[in-house]
Amino acid sequence: MRKLFTSTVFVLSVLGASAVPAAADTIKIGYVDPLSGGAASIGQIGLNQMNFIADAVNKKGGINGEQIEVIGYDNQINPQTSLVQVQKAIDEGVRIIVQGNGSSVGAAIEGFVEKYNRRNPDAHIVYLNYAAIDPAMTNESCSYWHFSFDANTNVKMEALTNFIKQREEIKKVYLIDQDYSFGHAVAESAVSMLKEKRPDIEIVGNEFHPLVKITDFSPYIAKIKASGADTVITGNWGQDFSLLIKAAGQSGLDVNWYTYYAGAAGGPTAIKQANMDGRVFQINEGISNLGYAPAENTAREYGAVYKDAPVLFPRIFNAMTMLFMAIEAAGSQDPAVFIPELESMDYASFSAGGESFMRKDDHQLFQPLYISAFGPLANDQSFDEEHTGWGWTKVGEISAKDTVIPTTCEMKRPS
Repeated sequence: MRKLFTSTVFVLSVLGASAVPAAADTIKIGYVDPLSGGAASIGQIGLNQMNFIADAVNKKGGINGEQIEVIGYDNQINPQTSLVQVQKAIDEGVRIIVQGNGSSVGAAIEGFVEKYNRRNPDAHIVYLNYAAIDPAMTNESCSYWHFSFDANTNVKMEALTNFIKQREEIKKVYLIDQDYSFGHAVAESAVSMLKEKRPDIEIVGNEFHPLVKITDFSPYIAKIKASGADTVITGNWGQDFSLLIKAAGQSGLDVNWYTYYAGAAGGPTAIKQANMDGRVFQINEGISNLGYAPAENTAREYGAVYKDAPVLFPRIFNAMTMLFMAIEAAGSQDPAVFIPELESMDYASFSAGGESFMRKDDHQLFQPLYISAFGPLANDQSFDEEHTGWGWTKVGEISAKDTVIPTTCEMKRPS
């Protein structure tokens, strides 16, 4: 498909435009994520960024003359509550569902949407997933009505273990993860890939803990210290990551950390307070200090509106921009009409304009991935995180084409 816009060009082209009267029709987007409880900070940041993007687009006149309305639905990171909220959104006229936090939630929504569309062939809905990355969602459970905009667990672990295998100082690894589908997927892929790439590395622990329920991680840290580990790999996010790092800092645990979501809300502050300069690494789809002017300008515009800046989730910008591009190209907000545009899209990603593409076979976005380390800002870096004076520095980069792995998806397409 012809590349229409990059994410940053699309958003920046409407920033600063004068307001226009609201259109008669509205494109309603239901954001179903935690807006209360232990994961609320992450959920709220995601909602802020979606509103920021929608406001910018609306000031330019919307998409095909239709205004964007983002409606938040608090799912309390609970699968059953999420399905109630998805049904509520549908009852309120929403046909585009966005969710990211929690693969157990994501799997429930994916199954619900698939069944709903079979029962309602004239009123389809689509599920845009920006962060639920259990590989099953784009493999054995894949759905035509689901799109994944974050690299799945196996894709990220493939890149992360390729980086780890080159670091000869790593001898003993401890795995600690949340006790649900995503956490188990992280651990399983780490064990399998380390065994293949660095059979000399000893797995000295493989721990699971309840999701967003632990307030004191010191017993877990004591186990890590007793194991003799020099490295920890974790998929923890939200307060489960922040409190884990806090406990590690208080105990003086001397290890390096390889993570998926250290950059999410609360993580940078916890790392700084634990004084772990250069000890925490993450793999994700982008950071603020890549020197790409369009993304940096967007971060500054966002920071002028929201206090949580410059914590940006590039995957949300990617997802929303690709959605709007597809709706614009199709001339319709009906998922059945715009999905063919979305599933065939080539795209220049938000963080640095790198080549990305949506794989039609399983609706998985492949994009450049970055490995970064957290520490004091260098003189040429503009953005710290959470006003800590520290920021992320790129230490590795993987092109989209080099992140591709096979899929077992056997997608059932509408007849």
